[in-house]
Amino acid sequence: MQLTQDQGRALARYAREIIAAAIGGPTPTPPAFPGADEPAATFVTIHDVRAGGPKLHGCMGSLVAHESLVDDVAHNAVAAAFIDPRATPLDLPDVPRLEIDVTLLGPLAPILCRDERSAIEALRPGVDGVVLTWHGRRGTLLPQVWRELPDPQEFLANVKLKAGLPETFWAGDVQLFRYEATRFTDPPLVANRSRRPTEANA
Repeated sequence: MQLTQDQGRALARYAREIIAAAIGGPTPTPPAFPGADEPAATFVTIHDVRAGGPKLHGCMGSLVAHESLVDDVAHNAVAAAFIDPRATPLDLPDVPRLEIDVTLLGPLAPILCRDERSAIEALRPGVDGVVLTWHGRRGTLLPQVWRELPDPQEFLANVKLKAGLPETFWAGDVQLFRYEATRFTDPPLVANRSRRPTEANA
């Protein structure tokens, strides 16, 4: 599925409206465009500028399409705003101070590798989102995190950490997958001149 910039920004605005509705704002109307009702996998990432500088508030999402695009965005927006352990309490006046990113994921594709070194060599910096699974553990980093972790070895180490594994861990039955993604942003309605925060935990 591919979206235009206008469609993607409409989804990001909808995510903001869903968050507001969850704490007393009006119920929003979902965006309507071709593909909005088709199954899709998304992540919603929220940065908070209430304290004078952007800080990661929460990031939640789906790796595999299991519901419609608009429903997935709505569910992930609520999860990122209120369920992510990093989230702090929000009141309705806080919602305009949030930066909302919606990331639309492409399909997962296995990364064929013999060992950790060949896995690292197979990664495409700036392009790949990476998923690691091992015995029920799973972690992922979105493609935009390459901006903060440009070294493939460090990137993979942080995917392991997201899966709850040591950064030095490797096993022969580790499974790795890649995906491409497109990000759309609804910026905060409050001016922010601070440096962009790390996204290593997104």
